[in-house]
Amino acid sequence: MDSSLLLEHISRHITLTDEEREHFVGLLHHRVVKKKQFLNQEGEVVKGPAFVAAGLLRSYSIDSNGFEHVIQFAPAGWWVGDIGSMIYQRPSILSVDALEDSELLWIREVEVDQLFVEIPKFERFFRILSQNALAAHQARLVSILSLPAKERYANFCQLYPSLIGALPQKQVASYIGVTPEFLSKMLNSANKGA
Repeated sequence: MDSSLLLEHISRHITLTDEEREHFVGLLHHRVVKKKQFLNQEGEVVKGPAFVAAGLLRSYSIDSNGFEHVIQFAPAGWWVGDIGSMIYQRPSILSVDALEDSELLWIREVEVDQLFVEIPKFERFFRILSQNALAAHQARLVSILSLPAKERYANFCQLYPSLIGALPQKQVASYIGVTPEFLSKMLNSANKGA
């Protein structure tokens, strides 16, 4: 299990001693999720936060009409999971699946709480993660509610530059809140105008 990407990610926010790093790595669980397999499905209780060490996942919900709504794409270096399910240990409102073969490092929520006591600087690290997630969520919500599709697509391209050509248009359309047909027409008219 290679934890170097995760440790590099953590080091951007807090400084760990060798002992603290070793203790943290000892709490991590490794999981491989093959393409099209689920990390978790709607209705399951999420055991803890997952860090994408390699690969690509997405979190999404399906509405009562069967339409899929992509909430997040999670390439390597990103965290993924249903925060409400983790914290409150309630059934998840999201499904998370792999868009390509992926490797994850995750830690049980109860071990995160222990970590806060044993190495208090992790409380700062997870607070920073939570603040960043909340800020991103608010920006995305405002985008969905108030921006035209063209600007939502531009925001997607800015947030996920490495995924622009790698994802099916259907999933990109779901993320920005339009139909695949609308996205295709929008992109074709933009290409003609260029």
